[in-house]
This record gives sequence, structure tokens and C-alpha cells, in this order.
Amino acid sequence: KLGKISFILKKWQKSMIKYLLLAILALAVIGEAFNVKSDENSWQLIINKKEALSSVTNGGKRIYKLITSSISDTDLADSSSIILEEN
Repeated sequence: KLGKISFILKKWQKSMIKYLLLAILALAVIGEAFNVKSDENSWQLIINKKEALSSVTNGGKRIYKLITSSISDTDLADSSSIILEEN
């Protein structure tokens, strides 16, 4: 049974990494970190590294603030507590 749980966790972990990478890519695209130049014969995808880092960082901060504000607005954050016990 422990092997099955381990397999499920590994599969979940791989899918979460895919979603995280897609989110990073989406934030970079929204932040206009990519430019496309084309002519009659070819096209180029130009990635502005500084703009990509900036847009991903700003997007991550906004998502973090959104999540923390939604958690702090609930009664769960006020009523939950952590209890440590020693045996």
C-alpha cells in the first residue's frame, strides 16, 4: 500500500511541475517577454530575459498576495491553531 501511495505522489508531483512551468510561461507571455521577428524566408522568437524575469516575479508576487488575502479573509485563519505535543 505504501508503494501505491508513493507512486501517486510522484505522479502528482510531475503534474504540479508541469502546471508550474505553464504558469511561468503564461506570466512571461503576458509580460511581453517574447518578440517574434519574421521575414519572407524565416522567423525568429526573441526572448528578453530581464523582461521575462520581471514579469514572472511580479506575477508570482500578485498571486501570492491574492492567495494570502483570500486565506486571511476566512474564519479558518482566525480559528486555527498549531498544537505541539511531546510524548
